[in-house]
Amino acid sequence: MNSTVVGQVTMSALIGYTLAPDKALSTLPYAIQMVGTMAASIPAGLVFSRLGRRPGFLLGVAGALVGSLLFAAGVWRASFWLYCLGAVPAGLGFGIAQHLRFAAAEVAAPEARPRAIALVMTGGLVAGVLGPELVKRTDELLAPVLFLGTYLCLLGPSLLCAVLLGFARLPPPPPRSRSAVPIGAIVVRPAFVAAVVAGLTAYGSMSLIMTSTPVQMMLCGFAVNDSIDVIRAHSIAMYAPGFVTGRLIQRFGTHRVVCLGGVLAIACGVLSWTGSGYGTFLVALMLLGFGWNFMFVGATALLTTAHDMQERVRAQATNDFIVFGTVACSALASGVVEAKFGWLALNGAILPPVLVAMALVLWHRARRAAQVPARPPAAA
Repeated sequence: MNSTVVGQVTMSALIGYTLAPDKALSTLPYAIQMVGTMAASIPAGLVFSRLGRRPGFLLGVAGALVGSLLFAAGVWRASFWLYCLGAVPAGLGFGIAQHLRFAAAEVAAPEARPRAIALVMTGGLVAGVLGPELVKRTDELLAPVLFLGTYLCLLGPSLLCAVLLGFARLPPPPPRSRSAVPIGAIVVRPAFVAAVVAGLTAYGSMSLIMTSTPVQMMLCGFAVNDSIDVIRAHSIAMYAPGFVTGRLIQRFGTHRVVCLGGVLAIACGVLSWTGSGYGTFLVALMLLGFGWNFMFVGATALLTTAHDMQERVRAQATNDFIVFGTVACSALASGVVEAKFGWLALNGAILPPVLVAMALVLWHRARRAAQVPARPPAAA
């Protein structure tokens, strides 16, 4: 399903810019998709807790299939609002797919959870290559309707995902408890707060910049294939570090890795102020991808320390509801800020929240260190 999403990111801003009655609405389809992702979080938690992971993930595949069909219909009819409608089930499917990282953590030993989460995220590496390449090779497949063939081809990865789910080893539903801890008690835990803020900052800042990049490159005179290549490099940078992120967390700690991601995100914003050449777009978006990986994987690993096994589904659903609600807002704001204030202002907008997230994560690290009892002196 990730290849479907990466392909959609590449196309949605360009299609939105072409079809929207107001150019400030160019990122509205992607924003609606993120609203769907947010809306899926709580219902997905209920499905996972009562029926298990497999039925829930198959429901997500169904959403991705329906979304691709509606996207295709919107492009075929040249209807902006029909195209936006397709973003709803597509977002639901993507939101459910996000729980794959939690499922991986649940079947791993506690000390191996960061690596399990990171390795699952590397599945997006295939999507980062396959999604943009699929767009590149199929955008004129059913000409003169641009991208119609692409959306029909995106049905394939979703169907393949449904087949693979039949062979996957997935955790059983969590045991039901009559004395469940209220969700309000979970969300005020310092580890939960730090994890959520780091996660929403990672995804929100990435979405803010990435969503408008194809439009900005078009305005700078670059061809569609140029923006496709930049988004592909960005997507690869998002997921390729997954092979080492888990080891980095085990070696240096979750908090340091999250802060490293924040530094890379800031570097993206600063670099984007220096020019509008192809190389600037390419390197800046790759830095943004690396930063997202370290911050988001680190935030997910930190979240696993904020709840026990009985609380896991509710904590995970609440986390994703908050994170993807922020992403939806940032995706919509991306088009508005870029259209009204420009590319430089858009890149500057990510700096304050990233700094706040880094400060909060470091506060949690210091707080946890202060709570660790000192070791007694060794006997002489």
